[in-house]
Amino acid sequence: MAKHTNHLIHETSPYLLQHAHNPVLWYAWGNEALTKAKEENKPILVSIGYAACHWCHVMERESFEDETTARIMNDHFINIKIDREERPDLDHIYMDAVQAMTGSGGWPLNVFLTPDTKPFYGGTYFPPRRAFNRASWTETLEGVIAAFRDRRHEIDAQAENLTRHLLEANSFGIKETGDELPDPAMIGDAFTNILKVADKEWGGFGKAPKFPQSFSIQFLLRYHHITKNKEALEQALLSLDKMIEGGIYDQLGGGFARYSTDTEWLAPHFEKMLYDNALLISVLSEAYQLTARHRYKEVIGETMDFIQREFLHPSKGFYAALDADSEGVEGKFYVWSLEEIESLLGNDATVFAAWYDVTKQGNWSTGVGDEHTNILRVKKPEETVAAENGITTDELRKIIGKGREILFNERSKRIGPLLDDKIILGWNALMNTACSKAFGATGKEEYRQLAIDNMQFLLSAFAEKKEHEFYHTWKNDTAKYPAFLDDYAFLIQALLHLQEITAGTKWLEKAESITAFVLENFKETGDPSTVNGSSFFYYTSSKQTDVIVRKKEMYDGAVPSGNSVMAYNLWHLSILFDRNEWKQRSLDMVLGLGGAVSRYPSSFGNWACLLQEISAGTNEIALVGSEFSAVQSELLSAYIPHRVFMAAGKEDPVYPLLAGKPAAGRAAIYLCRNYTCQNPVFSAKELMLLINRPQNG
Repeated sequence: MAKHTNHLIHETSPYLLQHAHNPVLWYAWGNEALTKAKEENKPILVSIGYAACHWCHVMERESFEDETTARIMNDHFINIKIDREERPDLDHIYMDAVQAMTGSGGWPLNVFLTPDTKPFYGGTYFPPRRAFNRASWTETLEGVIAAFRDRRHEIDAQAENLTRHLLEANSFGIKETGDELPDPAMIGDAFTNILKVADKEWGGFGKAPKFPQSFSIQFLLRYHHITKNKEALEQALLSLDKMIEGGIYDQLGGGFARYSTDTEWLAPHFEKMLYDNALLISVLSEAYQLTARHRYKEVIGETMDFIQREFLHPSKGFYAALDADSEGVEGKFYVWSLEEIESLLGNDATVFAAWYDVTKQGNWSTGVGDEHTNILRVKKPEETVAAENGITTDELRKIIGKGREILFNERSKRIGPLLDDKIILGWNALMNTACSKAFGATGKEEYRQLAIDNMQFLLSAFAEKKEHEFYHTWKNDTAKYPAFLDDYAFLIQALLHLQEITAGTKWLEKAESITAFVLENFKETGDPSTVNGSSFFYYTSSKQTDVIVRKKEMYDGAVPSGNSVMAYNLWHLSILFDRNEWKQRSLDMVLGLGGAVSRYPSSFGNWACLLQEISAGTNEIALVGSEFSAVQSELLSAYIPHRVFMAAGKEDPVYPLLAGKPAAGRAAIYLCRNYTCQNPVFSAKELMLLINRPQNG
């Protein structure tokens, strides 16, 4: 029986439950804890993390499980644990506060608040003893206790200043807009600035730690498609290839880790997040459509297999994440010694080790003992490894395939990483879009069915009693927390993609009605046409009252910002429903950021892709005819990134794209662009000729 139990024992979040037996008297964020802080006039300690966070586990072991430290925390603070994935709104607010105070942020995030929840001090990981130029956790606690007791007026002033800063930060980059269109030169500027930070040797962008930056890759693929710029294509494919060959990609089980700690993509931070894999499947689908490289199709399949094997709930929802640690050691589940491989593969071990860069001394250490371990990665082409070992490439593939199966089966016997089994609406919607895009690229029917099944689950399990209102998370048949802008934006996007692959207008109607709800409940106060307001959206609904600031998230980070996705949604829906006011709002959002998108495309990657589409123009494609399914599959497999698409058995006056477009014996494809429609064609090949023809030709 556990020695200690706190208020988190009643929660469902795996992260909060990890802390339920700490000696710290943790509360979840809610009325009980917040009221207690006011009644007792105590500062609040908010500690934010997530289940797959390695350094969160470290700080728990070092400090939150220590009874002496816990006694200090319990006597002087109201202690609140937050799962950042359950409450991203609170995480955004207090992360911004800590970044303003310290210049950096991350998780675990530890922030001290006044009893009325305003931040006044904070940081990330604090060691148990002074180290790394960081004060110890107990020193930090004692310093805050003394300041709150002796210099309360300074604490309150700091809290007010920080809160005011958070409010002012909401206006970053926003300018008055008019009826103008974005300057096409901004697209070239964005490309130039992406290339300035591109790693031309190892792919990706910037230095270690390196994140996938799917939006930058997507932008480069589309930039090449429009301009035929070879450098754009080369950098996009180099980035994908090096990730696929690196340790960030699970060479045995498929799926990508969150980021690489080095420039070569060798040593990842081993946690696997649903959203990373969803976004990478989406961009790999575009790369496969554009290049027809078989390896991209393989990786799509391997990653989809991983998602269905490890992340799929019986009700067809997708789990959130796999931990970086197993048995208390980061990466232990994934690494191998040469001796292990030799004992498992026998005569094939030499070739297998040569292919995956496995050596006796190892290429990575778990930090436990003197073991010499290896992260599997590919460093040489097939032809080179085959020639060096005196075999053909076909023989090499057979050895590698057989060896992967043996090692995968052996690895399945190990103690695996913890699964964060909560289901998040927005992340599921990103994965739903990935299923749709993977089906379009590969034609694999199971991906389309998975997208349908998942969407039906989302619309049922996450829906509130009131129409169009949704919850953010779901677990154990219970949904909780009002959905945020990201949830709604990603859900609308997924519905639009699902309509394309199914020709089901019910998904389109749902997207339109949810959009209307977002416009009403997440809009910024004030008239968008005046300097006192804007066309952007708040992260939280107007109905949510437990946050000190309603933030507007603009940056595209690990996931796209809800504002950038809503701008995309409004652009496409304005065409599909002939809603000019929605098109203007989308334009106002893009223009409202001024030149920030082109100057800092790595931080506004999804915005840059939308800017690119607005500049290039959107292809409006209608497929009409009783036998349209075969042609639909052709069109979906083609690389047409800037498009809206509908298919139907006959013309339909309800939808502008299908109105006035009669079937002509066989399925006909209609292309409209820039208010001009072409004569119908009857194959994807003919359509591509029309799309690629100079617009003044």
